[in-house]
Amino acid sequence: MQMGGHEVRGLHLTGDLYHCTCDRRLLADMAELRAHCVALCREAGFDVVGDAFHQFGDGGGGVTGTVLLAESHFAIHTWPETGSVTLDVYVCDYSQDNSDKAEALYATALALLAPAENFTNRLLRGKR
Repeated sequence: MQMGGHEVRGLHLTGDLYHCTCDRRLLADMAELRAHCVALCREAGFDVVGDAFHQFGDGGGGVTGTVLLAESHFAIHTWPETGSVTLDVYVCDYSQDNSDKAEALYATALALLAPAENFTNRLLRGKR
């Protein structure tokens, strides 16, 4: 796929995490989860351009959120009642290869959430 004569490439990581052993408040507190997600993205070297997070219920419910990156996005969805989380890290390689930064972001998110089970998918985007 080409846009304006430039091939679109990137790495898309998805994770299905089960029985996360992190503090349950992290999965149920929108403000705390948002702060961690934004910090993880910045620590991995990404340019955060915005975010949107939503708390389900009156607190204690799950959280869905997205951190918008100049390089693309980081998304998270939590189910605190079961300790489950889905992650989505997609980065474009428009001006440089961001794969290592994407892998680092994904790894630090896994370390934070500490799942007992993790199913990861890696999809290379664009023509190879």
